[in-house]
Amino acid sequence: MCDMMFSIMGKIIFLILAFVVYGPIETSASYRLSDFKAHPPIHMLGNASTAPHGIMPDQIKKVYNLPPSGGHGTIAIIGAYDDPTIEKDLGVFSAQFGLPACTSKNGCFEKHPINSVTKTDGGWSYEASLDVEWSHAVAPRAKILLVEAKTPSGTNLLSAIDYARKRADVVAVSMSWGGSEFSDETKLESHFTSDHDITFFASSGDDGAGASWPAASPRVVAVGGTTINLSPEGNFLSEKAWSGSGGGVSAYEKQPAYQAAYSIPRARGMRAIPDVSYDADPQSGFSVYKNPPSSSSKKGSPRSSSGGAGWYVFGGTSAGAPQWAAIKSLGLSASNANFYTDKATDANAAFFRDIVSGKNGTCAYYCTARKHYDYVTGLGSPLTENF
Repeated sequence: MCDMMFSIMGKIIFLILAFVVYGPIETSASYRLSDFKAHPPIHMLGNASTAPHGIMPDQIKKVYNLPPSGGHGTIAIIGAYDDPTIEKDLGVFSAQFGLPACTSKNGCFEKHPINSVTKTDGGWSYEASLDVEWSHAVAPRAKILLVEAKTPSGTNLLSAIDYARKRADVVAVSMSWGGSEFSDETKLESHFTSDHDITFFASSGDDGAGASWPAASPRVVAVGGTTINLSPEGNFLSEKAWSGSGGGVSAYEKQPAYQAAYSIPRARGMRAIPDVSYDADPQSGFSVYKNPPSSSSKKGSPRSSSGGAGWYVFGGTSAGAPQWAAIKSLGLSASNANFYTDKATDANAAFFRDIVSGKNGTCAYYCTARKHYDYVTGLGSPLTENF
C-alpha cells in the first residue's frame, strides 16, 4: 500500500515539475489527432511597402555560408487552404532578386490542392508566400511543390504529407506549422517516412519554451529560432537564441537513437526539441512579396497589422523549416542522423554555428542557450549545405 502511495505521489510530483520545467503538457487522453488544428507560426513586422526592406537572399546566404545557386529534386511545402496569387507573387519576388523564373509553365513550380481546395485564409496565404519564395531563394534550381490541405486539421494535413512523401521527385518536406502534442501522435510516424531519401522539417513554434507536434516526431527535423544581428552595411555580426523559439522535451515521444548516442543532458529518455535553428526573429525577418487574398480570415492573419499588396517582413520559426528543406535540396545530406554525428566530431564548427546566448523563457536550464546542444536552438544554425 505504501509503495502504491509513493508511486502515485511520484507521478504527481513529476507532472508538477514537468509543468514548471517544460511548460504545459497535454495529459488528457481525450485530446487526440481528431482534435488537432495547426497554426502557422508566422509574425509580420509592420505593414506592406513598395520595396523590400527585410533580409535579402544574398545576405542570408552569407550568414549561413550557402552557395549562390543550386538545388536538386523537389521541395514540398505543406500548407492549408488555397493561395490563388502564389505563383504571381513568386514571380515578383524572383524578378526582384535576380532569381531564375519559377513557374508552372517551365516546370519549376507546382501547386497541388488536396480535395479541391477553394477556401482562402490570410495567415496560411502569408505563410505560403514566405515558404515558397524563400525555399526558391535558397535553392533556386530546385522545383517547388505547394501541397494545399483542405483545412489545417491533423487528418487533412497528414493527407497532404502523404501525397508529397510518395512522390519520387521529392527530397524534402517542409511543415511550417504546429500545435499541441496529443496522446496518439506516436502512432503516426509512418507519415514521416518514405521509400526514398526524404527529410521532413517542422517549425518548433513561436511561443517560447514547450514542445509541439509534428516537430516532436523523432522522424522530423525540428527547427528552432534565432535572432541575427547585422551591421548597417548588412554584414553578419552575431546570432543568439530568439525569445519565441519553441523547445523542450516531448510528453509522448521517446528519445531517438541519434539523440541517445549524442547524450543530450536532462532529456530523461524522451525526445528533445529542437534539432537545429535558423533566423526567426521578425526584427531580423525576411522580405516577402504578397498580394493578400480578398477573403482573408481575420483569425488566420499573422500577429501584426496587415495591408494590401506589397513587400512585407516576416519572421517566426516557420521561416526556418522551408529554408532548411532548401538546404537539404542543395547538398542532399541534411538529416538528423547526420546532424548529431557531425556535431559530435572535433570538426563540428564546420557544420554548425553554436548558439551560446539568449533564452526563450524562465525555465532555467531548458530555456537557455549554451554550448553544444540546448533546448532553444538545438545543435545550432547551419554553416554549410553538406552534412
